[in-house]
Amino acid sequence: MRSSEQNRTGTEPSLARLAQLILDHTPHEGVFKTRIPGLYVSRFTQPSASQVKTFYMPSLAMAVQGEKAIAMGREMFPFGASQMFAFPVAMPVDISVKRASREEPLLGLRLELDPQKIAGLVLKVYPNGLPVVRERRRAGYVADAGHGIIDAAKRLLECLLHPGDDELIAPLVIDEMLIRVLRSPIGVHIAEMGIADSAVQRIAKAIAWLREHYAQPVKVSGLAEMVHMSESSFRAHFKAVTFMSPLQYQKALRLHEARRLMVSGSMDAVTASGMVGYVSPSQFNRDYSRFFGCPPRRDVARLRENHSYERAEPI
Repeated sequence: MRSSEQNRTGTEPSLARLAQLILDHTPHEGVFKTRIPGLYVSRFTQPSASQVKTFYMPSLAMAVQGEKAIAMGREMFPFGASQMFAFPVAMPVDISVKRASREEPLLGLRLELDPQKIAGLVLKVYPNGLPVVRERRRAGYVADAGHGIIDAAKRLLECLLHPGDDELIAPLVIDEMLIRVLRSPIGVHIAEMGIADSAVQRIAKAIAWLREHYAQPVKVSGLAEMVHMSESSFRAHFKAVTFMSPLQYQKALRLHEARRLMVSGSMDAVTASGMVGYVSPSQFNRDYSRFFGCPPRRDVARLRENHSYERAEPI
């Protein structure tokens, strides 16, 4: 038997157990936040009619059954059972379910990545520094999860079955998962988020400022100066990491936050647009319709009716 077939055969019991655990923690279709901080599980029973726009913190996502795709900017990242998708900076994303049915629903999990935790683990995994990476940076990276990561994910969800394990054991299992990810073919790219003064960490610092001050006017030159980069270099690295310009990113932040305010805060479009920094409500309506595909009132009514908006917390 070839090694790839042996690996797949060895992974199947853990994958099946992980799928059952996700089913047990998804009482119906949708995305569910678990007791373990930063860990989400999801179940969907049919392909998407359209893409769902939301906002994700840096994350490791895994498809356990079925297939989904995450679009960032103009790049699409499809991934299916036993594959993982990781991205090192907070991003607005478009999500679509590609393959799912009632008999075999799409099952997945997502673990938010803590840059400080990554930084501590990088020192252990790469004690002599990161190897040189020749390929261009991307907004995200897809790879086979492998038996070790899948088995760790299974044990992480099993921590939800026993009182106290979510607080005492889960952090240890998360460390194991992240170490295995850092040692994987995409590990170097994720490691950069924990390296002081790396280009990815500098862009992450600029993104953190934009997330905190999204309603304020911004100058790209000021952002570049804040992270100690020339403006041309900052623009190039920002686009390489996010597939957007800084101003496009800020607009996406504003629109997502306005949407959240309207859906969860029962706020009207004019008030929400002012809260996120728009001076002109008509410009807000145009940008919103172009970004989300329909005017604010219709979009918010649809989300409330379908209970399909995942994010409840601020950007």
